[in-house]
This record gives sequence, structure tokens and C-alpha cells, in this order.
Amino acid sequence: MKSIRKMSLMLLVMAFILAACGSSSGSNNKAGEEVTNKDEKVKLSIWHNFAGDDLRAKTVRGLIEKFAQDNPNIELDAQAIPPDGYRQRLSTVAAGNELPDLFFVYAGSHSTELYKAGLLQPITEVVDANPEWKDNFLPGAFDPYTFEPDKIYTAPIGMSATSILYYNTSLFEKYSVKVPTTWDELMTAVKVFNENKITPIALGNKAPWVAQSTIIGSLADRVTGTEWFKSASAQKGAKFTDPEFIEALGYFKQLVDNKAFQEGANSIDNTQAEQYFIQGNAAMMVSGAWTLTNLAASSSEEQMKVVDVTVLPSIPGGKGDPNTISGGAGGGMALSKRSEGAVKEAALKLIYAVSGPEAQKAIAESNSMVMYDTEIDQAKVSSLYYKAFNLVKKTNITPVYDAYLSAEAGEVINNGLQEIMVGGTPESVAKKLQDAQARSITP
Repeated sequence: MKSIRKMSLMLLVMAFILAACGSSSGSNNKAGEEVTNKDEKVKLSIWHNFAGDDLRAKTVRGLIEKFAQDNPNIELDAQAIPPDGYRQRLSTVAAGNELPDLFFVYAGSHSTELYKAGLLQPITEVVDANPEWKDNFLPGAFDPYTFEPDKIYTAPIGMSATSILYYNTSLFEKYSVKVPTTWDELMTAVKVFNENKITPIALGNKAPWVAQSTIIGSLADRVTGTEWFKSASAQKGAKFTDPEFIEALGYFKQLVDNKAFQEGANSIDNTQAEQYFIQGNAAMMVSGAWTLTNLAASSSEEQMKVVDVTVLPSIPGGKGDPNTISGGAGGGMALSKRSEGAVKEAALKLIYAVSGPEAQKAIAESNSMVMYDTEIDQAKVSSLYYKAFNLVKKTNITPVYDAYLSAEAGEVINNGLQEIMVGGTPESVAKKLQDAQARSITP
């Protein structure tokens, strides 16, 4: 009996030990699961087109790499795709609803099409969570990416400024020419430089978007005003055959007829025109912010020191604001509709990392324009970029034509400007443009 009681006691103790072990083992497993969940990496994919060797591309890639280093719990799959094939590749995966979590989009028709297809979701929460960041963007920065009231779909990480008037100060001083602020002063400058065998304005319009993007959008806006152009683009209350637009094309024809551009401007490209200008063969050039980056990479500081920047001159009786440059928000990172939970949180964090205040400053200091009010270290940029950066900060932005026109109409105005340069008429080009845009609007 005594031995039975002893055995029963031993069994009871063993039962308690086993129960305790079981309990302990269960507790450890649970804790282990929690650690595993906590340490589990969030997989985040991002596509962008900053694949080149220019300073801007290197800067953006550096920001993405730093984000990956600072967030080891995020497994980042970042793909840098060359710009020439980027849009097509993105369209291909979009058609199969297989977009990455984050991807670079362009302002205008590109982001609008993705939104209308229901492939995007707003990033408003990260913008509203950082009001000081939001408030330092320049006016209009979010306009191309606000598709519903109070819903923002992208934060731009660059700026498109397309109609900066570059001029060679040494040539203006040598021939005692006033930097033009009015159309008459511009035509006087054209006359004086031609008389001295200096090309007045360098232009490389082999790819026909150049004259449209750099000259006609800004020039026409001074004649018609911005609201007229938006109405004509929407085909509501205005048409491209209206007298004011024909007048605007007439001013472009004046430049052609007075030999403002070098011979064969339709047969050289924009890069060749930049080199023609920086080498002192032309007194002026109307070009975009991309020229700042190109010249910083290909020209000496001595060459750039004699170049200054301003806006196109005013037009007599014009309805538009003369203190403007055509352009707008550059591209930014968009958030896929499919991203949710921890992936969405990681994506929003990365958006801030590549477009927040520190990122905007870094991109600006890579000699690239940003649509953000930031201070930059003058020693880190070219002298020419610093001048342009401060010009753009105090200048209003007007639309670039091909950002609003249909693809067909954009091609028509591009080719039409080439036609005017070889003898075509403003009336003929205006009618072709009106017909093309009307076809794109009519259901």
C-alpha cells in the first residue's frame, strides 16, 4: 500500500512536470511565432526610370538605396528601367494588372490614364501627415495628381520647366544689346546679332517637340492667356482656329521670317543646339531645365559663367502673364491599388524618403529642378543652375501644350511648327490642330 501511494505520488509529480513542460514549450513556441512575425520582412517592389549616369538619376537611386539600408525589415525589389522603354514596359504590366507596389509616373496623360483604369490609390495620408512638407511645394505641384477633391495621388520629385531664355552676357555686352523684356526689344536684338553674323537664337528642332515645348507654349500663353488654352484643349468655348491663337503662331512666324534661328534648325537636335549656343555661336537659346543638367556635364564652368537666364519677353496687348515659364510638376512615385497593409505602409514611407524635404534638396543639388521651395548649397551646383533655380522659384508656371493636347493633336502642332519654319502658314497649322483636337474630344 505504501509502495502504491509512493508510485501514485511520483506519477502525480511527473504529470505536473509534463504539464509544466508542455505549458513552457507552448509559451516558447508562441513567443517564437511573435518574434518571427515581428522580424518577418515586408516585400516591397518599386520601378523607376532613373537608370542613367546623370547626377539626378544617381541621386534618386542613392535615396532608394539609403531607404533599403535604413529599413532592413523591408525587402526591396528596385528596378531601374531606361527611360526610352519605361513607359511601354509599365503599360504592359498594367494591362495584366501586375504593377509593382510603387512606380514612377509622368504628369499629364500618363498618370491620368492609370487613374482612370482604377490602378492607383491616393497617397493623401502621408501628405497630410507632414503639413510642413506639403506647404513647401510650389503652387500647382499637386494639380496634375489630384483627381478627386482632396485626394492626392503623387508627390512630384522634379519639375518640368521648358521655356527658360538662356543668353550669353558677353555677346550682349559686346554688341550693346539690351536683354529683351518686350517683343520689340527681342526683334531689335535679333536684327543686331544677325548684322554681326551671330545667330540670335539657337534651336535644334530635328525632333519636332522642341519648338512646341520650349517656345510656342510660353509664347502663345502670353498672347491668349492660360484659360483660353485650357478651354481650347477641352473644346469648350474656344477653338484653335480663334484669332488669338493664329496671332500667337504669327509671332513664331515673325521669328522665322526675321532669321532668328540658325540655318537648318529643323535638321539638328537639341543637344547640338546646346553645344552651338554654349560655344558662343548664338546669343540666345530657349530651352528647358534639362539643358542645365546637360551643360553641367559637358561644359566648363568658364563657359557657363557668361550665361544668364530670364523669361521670354512680353507680347503687346497679350492676355497672359509675361512673368511665366511653361512647365509644371515633374513625375513622382505612384502607389498601386493592390498594395495594402504593411506593404502599403512601407510604400508610403518610401514615397516620403524619395520626395520629402531632404530628398528635394538632394535632387535640387544634382542640378535638377524641383517643384519645391528649398535652400541649396551654391557650392554644390553649377553657377548657371543656381541662377535658373532662383529664377524659377519666383516665376509662375503655365501649361506645356503636349501635356494637355491629345497624342494626335500634339503631333500636329509639333509638325506644324516645322511647316511654318519652311514656309507654312499659321492659319493652315491652326486648322489642322483644331481638327485633331476636336476628333480626340468627340465621343
